[in-house]
Amino acid sequence: MTPEEIEAHFTRADGQFLFARWGRPIVPIVFGVEEQTLEVMKGAVEAGVTLAGHQMAETDPELGVNLMFFFFRDWDELLGVPDLGRMIPDLNSLVARLKTAGANQYRAFRFEKVGSIRACFVFLRMDDELSAVPAEALALGQVVQSLLLWSDQVFAARSPLAMAEGHTILRPDIAGLIRAAYDPVLPAQAEDTSHALRLYARMLAEQGQE
Repeated sequence: MTPEEIEAHFTRADGQFLFARWGRPIVPIVFGVEEQTLEVMKGAVEAGVTLAGHQMAETDPELGVNLMFFFFRDWDELLGVPDLGRMIPDLNSLVARLKTAGANQYRAFRFEKVGSIRACFVFLRMDDELSAVPAEALALGQVVQSLLLWSDQVFAARSPLAMAEGHTILRPDIAGLIRAAYDPVLPAQAEDTSHALRLYARMLAEQGQE
């Protein structure tokens, strides 16, 4: 991955470069799935956190949980979730926009004062398209997109996942970028494109160690 390609992974549609990773241990919870899928989601979170070299915890002392996955059939279902309106500002208007757009997924991040990720809410409307995705692939893809504040358009063109010997895996370049992003010598948040060069240097260093 070139520095320019790395930069594109954190450059939003409006041209702003914005990088952020989690600053606190991740505490996930999943709503709206059966036990079998719940285990798949938990396994994907554990795999993603391990890849990043980050931490998980049993509870967040301030928030209780901080990575929330909601699975449902219709956006209107969110309006009936207790206290969700306190966590997601203007929930009614957001739901209306997502319905109009025909969206089947949405992620909302919350940030610490220093800019690192504080919480993430993942909403998945299980339409025919998402329902056709194997549970393992859906879980891994959603976890990957929750580990960093990626560009809002980068995975629209190409999935972070790939197939290898009939199994869904994380693309090696994306895995390397996640590991570099969580290098403790790098800041947890950056708005300058020079950060892409620092990520590139960490990826090169890791490749040299292998």
